[in-house]
Amino acid sequence: MTVKVPQPISARNQELLRWYGVHARDLPWRNTDDPYRVLVSEIMLQQTQVSRATPKFIAFVERWPTVADLAEATNEEILSQWSGLGYNSRALRLRDAAQVVAKDGWPTTPAGLQALPGVGPYTANAVASICFGAEVPAVDTNLRRVLSRWFGSSLTGPELVEYADTVVGSPAGDWNQALMDLGSTVCLPRNPLCHECPVSETCSNPDVYLAPARQPRFEGSNRQLRGAIVRASLEGRDPVEAGLGLGRTPTEIENAINRLISEGLIKP
Repeated sequence: MTVKVPQPISARNQELLRWYGVHARDLPWRNTDDPYRVLVSEIMLQQTQVSRATPKFIAFVERWPTVADLAEATNEEILSQWSGLGYNSRALRLRDAAQVVAKDGWPTTPAGLQALPGVGPYTANAVASICFGAEVPAVDTNLRRVLSRWFGSSLTGPELVEYADTVVGSPAGDWNQALMDLGSTVCLPRNPLCHECPVSETCSNPDVYLAPARQPRFEGSNRQLRGAIVRASLEGRDPVEAGLGLGRTPTEIENAINRLISEGLIKP
């Protein structure tokens, strides 16, 4: 792909960072370069809203203040603290990553961080840019939306990564967080607030991005059943009764229990 960048990148990034300096969200994992806290926040925020993750993050780092503390936590302790966030396997992979770091120290590059359990390209780039000064973009859903509108057509895959590498600002850690905030509060999936955008004049096409279909309802979902079974197991209740209480069939419950056992999320 030949990247087209019709607007002055440096001026746009300066304006974006100026806006971020005034409008940055006050979040408990901000204003720190502690890779442990940043990693915990990034893992929690995967498919979880900021409003739900915030109190969980505060309680989590109070319970385990350092990566060495988390490395010693049991499955049951981790899952009990994580309860309510969903996607419980994230919590166990986070503890597994903590064990690697406690033994070998923190990787400082995106590639090294991505080798940790449960850490993908986005999370690795986010931690590397915020904590270790790596000048790399951390491309999540928010960045994809904003960058597609800047570029003027929907970007995915290698084209998205190439464009992000072309326009990333410095320091990249602040730039990534600025774009996350812009995408979360102004450059919305539906009905973007272009009149509030600090870089609207350099946006090629705010209508180019098609918002994805809304997530299926939680009520009646497999996620709801899995969560109920994990909570029941942690609390010493019968997981089968928990599933029946949701109106699920014995077969659905049995399949969910077997899968959770195989994933190490509950004991046989």
